Amino acid sequence: MANLKQLAQSLGLSITTVSRALDGYADVSASTRQRVQEAADKAGYRPNASARRLRKQRAELVAVTLPSEPGHIGPPHFLDMLSGCAEHLASAGLNLVIAPVPHGESELDMCRRFVDGRRVDAMLLVRTKRDDERVEFLQSRGFPFVTNGRTESAIQHPFIDGDGFSGFHNATLRFHRAGHRRIAHVAGPQDYYFAHVRRQGWEAAMRECELPVDLYAEQAPTEQGGYEAALSLLHRPDRPTSIVCATDEMAIGVLRALREVDGGQSVSVVGHDDLPIGAFTSPALSTMRMTGENLGRSFASLLLRAIAGEPAEALQELHAIEFVDRDSHRRPPRAA
Repeated sequence: MANLKQLAQSLGLSITTVSRALDGYADVSASTRQRVQEAADKAGYRPNASARRLRKQRAELVAVTLPSEPGHIGPPHFLDMLSGCAEHLASAGLNLVIAPVPHGESELDMCRRFVDGRRVDAMLLVRTKRDDERVEFLQSRGFPFVTNGRTESAIQHPFIDGDGFSGFHNATLRFHRAGHRRIAHVAGPQDYYFAHVRRQGWEAAMRECELPVDLYAEQAPTEQGGYEAALSLLHRPDRPTSIVCATDEMAIGVLRALREVDGGQSVSVVGHDDLPIGAFTSPALSTMRMTGENLGRSFASLLLRAIAGEPAEALQELHAIEFVDRDSHRRPPRAA
């Protein structure tokens, strides 16, 4: 007697599609449902009755919790990705719920409420921390989830991430090849995994070039954070000639600071995330972005595969980083 995985392989379909076809879901075409049923009958496959009842009791929801401030849901660059993710999940009969975290509540509190109340079938976690209590909680429950970003967890988990180390390493070397020797880094909080590996990439390149790694300022990953970090660097006697920023939001704050400081407009800047607004700053913001087509669809695919029970090791994607060259990185360094 075939099992569900073998049946799906014989039909060239995903486990999720075969399961939903056998359960009679309308989002699977009638012809596919008939084809699956005929193959199941021929193979002698009979779905486990208890498992089928549990499937029928699914919430048919996937939740993503987002940190929020009054009047703001963010970080903003996630929203386009979530739109594509929601569209693909809907084709599989699942709805994506965006849940801003209320003031005074943590993302972990929301995870507990969603999971223990059986309100969702899976979770998508964004802006992971190096030691992420949300990941530990979901792993302890054996609950399906995918993260946008990696962690330092000893237990494997599904993720999609960009190679921030290589991206910031290469960005720093580009500035060095252009003649810059005082290359600063405006960093996000180091408990975030993305901020930590991006700083590591900058540091590695600076050490390779035998340059000091003290032109560094850490702040919140926001425009205000970037502004304050840049001012602290620009008032140093060894002020930078170029700045590599952990995020585009921080880079936009840096550009504001440069306009307020004498000689600031000669300083080169690069960000990361490729926010649409970056093309309209003055100067237009050079940036970096994660490669890959339709990342929202990729996240949805991993979520569906996690729900179907595929092992975490098979659900990990690390994407290369590419440059988006505009104007802000092209300024030649001034002589000291």
